[in-house]
Amino acid sequence: MNATALTSPDDSLARLERLEALSQRLLERARAHGATQAEVSCSEETGLNVNVRLGDVETVESTRDRGIGVTVYFGQRKGSASTADLREESLEATVAQACAIARYTEDDDASGLADAALMARAFPDLDVWHPWALEIDHAVDLALACEAAGRDADARIANSDGASVGSGESLSVYANSHGFIGRERDTQHTIGCALIAGQGDGMQRDGWYSTALSHRELDDPAAIGRKAAERTLSRLQPRSLATGEYPVLFSAEVARSLVGHLLGAVSGGALYRKASFLLDHVGQRIFPDWFAIEELPLLPHGLRSSAFDAEGVATKRSHLVRDGVLERYVLGSYSARKLGLQTTGNAGGVYNLQVKANAGGFDALLGGMRTGLLVTELMGQGVNGVTGDYSRGAAGFWVEDGVLAYPVDGITVAGNLKAIFAGIEAVGSDVDRRSHVGVGSILVGRMTVAGE
Repeated sequence: MNATALTSPDDSLARLERLEALSQRLLERARAHGATQAEVSCSEETGLNVNVRLGDVETVESTRDRGIGVTVYFGQRKGSASTADLREESLEATVAQACAIARYTEDDDASGLADAALMARAFPDLDVWHPWALEIDHAVDLALACEAAGRDADARIANSDGASVGSGESLSVYANSHGFIGRERDTQHTIGCALIAGQGDGMQRDGWYSTALSHRELDDPAAIGRKAAERTLSRLQPRSLATGEYPVLFSAEVARSLVGHLLGAVSGGALYRKASFLLDHVGQRIFPDWFAIEELPLLPHGLRSSAFDAEGVATKRSHLVRDGVLERYVLGSYSARKLGLQTTGNAGGVYNLQVKANAGGFDALLGGMRTGLLVTELMGQGVNGVTGDYSRGAAGFWVEDGVLAYPVDGITVAGNLKAIFAGIEAVGSDVDRRSHVGVGSILVGRMTVAGE
């Protein structure tokens, strides 16, 4: 196998310069077509992904993608078009198509660029660019070592879903007719493994992975494989539970899904469509009075750090929830105008959320719960964003006297998100660092668990 790396020497700054020049040319073309406002997004992504299974290489994939999006405004009429073709005739056709679409759309009072006064003016180095000159052979060796460590951990590991190694780089430029130009480059690297234990109907599957901005911060591949084996073996011979109401502890890797449901309910699109159970809840206490969520977009080396959002608006540190009270929504300029509010600098999503912990680590949470259900996996999409009704398939462990007693699956955890949020008793310090939503395990005092 060829051992050359699929990533070239670091020419990212020169590539950003080219993307910036391209965005400026497209803005000029939009003005020449008569657009009163315009914005351009240009991106390039490169990556290498290797997958192995049962000691053999299954796939080696090199990716190199490019995307160019043009949005124009004629007054308050909007049109968008995109391409990946850099030929002059294609770029001209893309701008022309966006303008043609705008001319045939209806006026929308909420459309247009974000306000010029809100554009970012400072662009600190946020330490998110750590390219990895990963060679194919080395990636294969890492993946094989990860899987082998997991398979060799115990004779009950009967099969494997494989191990993977991935490395990716992303470059992007956003520019608009306010004169704003924002350039970003970031990297992300991952090693993961999934294993199968047991035989026949008693088989169980689980895994583990490590992800980081710098490959030097990834966990050791063998340690990842052994962790995947440990998690898989722990699920053998599961039981169900008697239906009832129990304390429920969401492990850190699934607890962030509760934060995700909150974000969905306080996002602009759901609010102006009146499709949220938290409509008109800013200023109201929806969590216990100690609970807080803070957004840290300028966090150095954060998994999702940025000085500006998808519209060029400057990001800033702020609370989403403080003292249990919902302090604001999550808005871009369009949804903000629809609601008669101002953008919160969240066009494109949120940046590095940090949920306040009020308890110790995982073992301390188990001890505090004493008896109840630990959820380590959630399945299904049984969440109603309009009513807040929550019902999802789950698997995990029954806890007795503060220690894991036995694995459980084939159960459902249910409630209403308002009651779940209000019923949070503890957030642990065992934060799962593999996400831009930083939260430890979450203990909810009581939920309905449907089993046998």
